[in-house]
Amino acid sequence: MHSLFPLFIAMIAIIVLIEMWATKLRIAYPILLVLAGLLISFIPTLPVVTIDPDVIFLIFLPPLLCEASWSISFKEMKKWWRIIGSFAFLVVFFTALSVAVVANYYIPGFTLALGFLLGGIVSPPDAVSTGAIMKFVKVPKATSAILEGESLLNDASSLIIVRFALIAVGTGQFVWGQAAVSFIWMLVGGVGIGLLLGWFFIQAHKRLPTDAPSDIALTLIEPYFMYWIAEQFHSSGVLAVVAGGLLMSSQRLTFLNSTSRVRGLSVWESFVFILNGIVFFIIGLDLPEIVDGLRSNGTSLREAIGYGLLVTAVLILARIISSYVAMIATLIFRPAVAPRSRSPKQRFLMPLLLGWTGMRGVVSLAAALSIPVVMNGVAVPQRNLILFITFVVILSTLLIQGLTLPYLIKRTKLFETFEEEPEEQVRTRMKQGLKHHVYQFLKDKHEKELHNRDVMDRILKHWEEKVNAADDSWMNEKTKVIFMELLDVQREYLQKLNCESTIDEGIVRSQLYQLDLEEERLRRI
Repeated sequence: MHSLFPLFIAMIAIIVLIEMWATKLRIAYPILLVLAGLLISFIPTLPVVTIDPDVIFLIFLPPLLCEASWSISFKEMKKWWRIIGSFAFLVVFFTALSVAVVANYYIPGFTLALGFLLGGIVSPPDAVSTGAIMKFVKVPKATSAILEGESLLNDASSLIIVRFALIAVGTGQFVWGQAAVSFIWMLVGGVGIGLLLGWFFIQAHKRLPTDAPSDIALTLIEPYFMYWIAEQFHSSGVLAVVAGGLLMSSQRLTFLNSTSRVRGLSVWESFVFILNGIVFFIIGLDLPEIVDGLRSNGTSLREAIGYGLLVTAVLILARIISSYVAMIATLIFRPAVAPRSRSPKQRFLMPLLLGWTGMRGVVSLAAALSIPVVMNGVAVPQRNLILFITFVVILSTLLIQGLTLPYLIKRTKLFETFEEEPEEQVRTRMKQGLKHHVYQFLKDKHEKELHNRDVMDRILKHWEEKVNAADDSWMNEKTKVIFMELLDVQREYLQKLNCESTIDEGIVRSQLYQLDLEEERLRRI
C-alpha cells in the first residue's frame, strides 16, 4: 500500500494537468488519460496495478451514477422516455446479441454464452466520454437528453446481461423462467429500494439538525448505501442509485439550504472529476497485466487485436442501425415529438451522430474484471481474451469515435440551422418574466405593509434596475427578511415555470444557482 500511495498522488496531479491540456486542445480528457496510462505502464520500475472489480463497482460506480442523476433534466427524460428506454434496454440487448453471434462464428472457442458475456460487457456506452466531447460542440437539447438518459439506465441493463451470461457459462444451461423472474425483481426491486432509501434520506436531511458540511458528507455516502443495500437483496444497485438520485434531485430545494447546494456543487464536481480521471488512467495502466494473461493462454497479440477491432466494428454498426430504427419508429408512431429539422440531410444524419456516440469506458472495464477466474471448480474459458478485447474496444472507440465526433458535427454543419430557440434568448425571456413577477409581488403584498418608504423605494428600485448598491449599510434585518422572501418567491416561480413551459431545465437550474449565490451574499451582509 505504501508503495502505491505516491503513485496515486502523482496520478491525481497528472490527471489535473492532462485535463487542462485536453481543454486547451479541445479534446475529451478521457482519451488523453487512457493514452497517458498506457504510456506510463511501460515504465519498468512502475508497481504493477491490479484492479479489484469490487472496488470499481462499489467505490467508483455509485457516486458517478448519483452525480449524473442529479445533473440530468428529468423533464427531458420524461419527454423522451420511449427512445431512452429503447436505447437503454432494447439496443443494449440487440448489441449484446450481435456481438454474441459474431464472436461465436469468428472467434475460436467462443460459445453463444461467452459471446453474450462479452456482448453484455461492451454494450453500454460511457456517459463521461460522451459528455466530455459534447462540451466542445453544440447539439440540440433533445440529443443531449437522450444520451444522458440512456447513460443512466444502460449500465443496469448491461450488467443484468452479464450476470445471466455468467450463470449460463458456469452451469452450461439457461432457465428462461427463472431468468425472467430474476430480471423483473432486479428492475422492480432496484427502483423500489432506491425510491424508498431516497425518501428516507430526504427525511433525514429535513429532520436532523444538519449544516452544510454534514449535508454534503451525507450526500457523498448516500449513493453507496443505495447501491450496497440493493445488491444485498439481489436487485440492481445501479437502478437503486439512479432512482434514489432522481428523487432526491427533484426535491433538493426542500431539504438542502442554499449553503449546502452551493458548496455541495463544488465538492461533487471535484470528487467526480477525480474518480473519472483515476478510472480512465487505470484502464491504460492495466494493459500489461491483461497482455500477460493473454499470452499465457497461447493467443497471439495480433489475433487478439483483430478480434477486438472486429467487436468494435460490430458495436458501432449495431448502434447506428438501432439509431435509424428508432428514428423511423418515432416518425411513424410519434411524429409530433420527433426533433424538427429544416432539411432531409439533417434528419438523415442525426441518427448517424447518435450512433457515433458509443464510446466505452468505466462500466465495461469493471464488468470484464468482475469475471471470476474459477466457477464451480473450473477455470472460466477465454477470460483473458475477453479482458483484452474489452480493452481494445475501450481504446479504439475513444480514439476512433471520440476524436472524430466533434469534426463530423462541425464538418456536416448538422445543427447550425436546427430549429431551436437560442439559449440567450430563452434566458433573457425567463429573467424578464422573473423580474416582473417579483416586482408585482412586492407591490401587491408589501406596498401597504411597510411604513418606511425609503426602504421600500430602494427595494423596488433594485428590482427595476437590478443594480447592486455599492454600500450595503442600508440593509437591516427587516429588509433582509424581505429579500430572503423574494428569493423564495423567485424559486417558486422558476419551479412552476419549469413544470408548465418548454423552457430548458438546465437554464432554470442555472438561475436557481444564481439565487443561491445571492442568498449566500445576503447572509454575509
